[in-house]
Amino acid sequence: MNTAATTTTPPPGFKEARSLRQKSRAAGMCPDYWYAVEEVRNVKPGTVVEVVFWKRSIALFRSDDGEFHAVENRCAHRQLKLSLGQVDDCKLVCAYHGWKYDEQGRVVEIPDLFGRKELPDISIRSYPIRVRYGLVWLFPGNPELAGQRSIPEIPEIEGNDRWACVPLGFTCAAHHSMIIDNVSDFSHAHLHRKYRPFDGAELTACKTLGDDVHLEYDSRVGRGRISGLFVDHGRLNTNHMKLCYQYPYQWSNTDDEIKHWLFVLPIDERTTRTFFLFYFKSLKIPLLPVRIPRFAMKSLMKISNRLLIGPLLDQDRVAVEAEQSGYERHWDEPAIEVNPVVAAFQRVTVRKWQEYLEREAGAGHAAA
Repeated sequence: MNTAATTTTPPPGFKEARSLRQKSRAAGMCPDYWYAVEEVRNVKPGTVVEVVFWKRSIALFRSDDGEFHAVENRCAHRQLKLSLGQVDDCKLVCAYHGWKYDEQGRVVEIPDLFGRKELPDISIRSYPIRVRYGLVWLFPGNPELAGQRSIPEIPEIEGNDRWACVPLGFTCAAHHSMIIDNVSDFSHAHLHRKYRPFDGAELTACKTLGDDVHLEYDSRVGRGRISGLFVDHGRLNTNHMKLCYQYPYQWSNTDDEIKHWLFVLPIDERTTRTFFLFYFKSLKIPLLPVRIPRFAMKSLMKISNRLLIGPLLDQDRVAVEAEQSGYERHWDEPAIEVNPVVAAFQRVTVRKWQEYLEREAGAGHAAA
């Protein structure tokens, strides 16, 4: 092996990659799904922000009435990012010449037409948008498929008797496949020895069904020095966990009492935004056999995100960012994995991206 190549040559692209690991680390994600792109609370009415889906810049704006809209992040005139502009009622205004776009991406006003009587017919692409679970969802793929795809159903956090849940998100300098590997590969308990969210994981099932990889672990969950005080171990048996890479999403379920979803937003080959939803059926008051009232759970979740779950996930962030850096230096080293779930995830990621590229190539040939 040429050692110099591992330190001076960048990792191969998807078409050039040879191994499963190399292909998975270069793959994008199929755009024909709903992707969480921002937390609702982060976009106030009358503001615009930039979101990115796999190198594609999109202007997400919220009109004065609170509705969300999304268009290509470029003015058709001079190609400035529209996220540099401002929102005027339900229109997005370019910062340079004041061109106004409606929620469909159509130019509806040009301040100076230089004597022209009619507004030219100009438009940019718009994207379907939905709001659910405190998150803004965008469909970056074929808009005709938006109605056929569903945002994951999470009945526990909807309705009058919903479980408490506060979204927790951050941006990670690592490829999305590394993050999926991390959250479902429970052989890294050593990393979390300070917080001990799980302990002694034994893989008992791993099966790929279509686009989903289903896993099961026997593991002691919720045994941290502080977090364990809130789990009623006398009543609950939190020793078995089911997980699934439900492409492009990931979830876990511990004895129907502790659950989470992870939604990744792939930005490029080395950057991913993540949105975690952790929710608990009930927690107890430490040192007492008394459940915390449902009305107080949301406030507790906010504190937990800041003091427990956030720091725990930050350990994962540091680890996968270091893995990304290591991969970029040593991408041609042999892939050594002891947990078979990692290869299962990577095969699905690679296959879905390959299928998408083939569909795009076929559509291009048909159009030609």
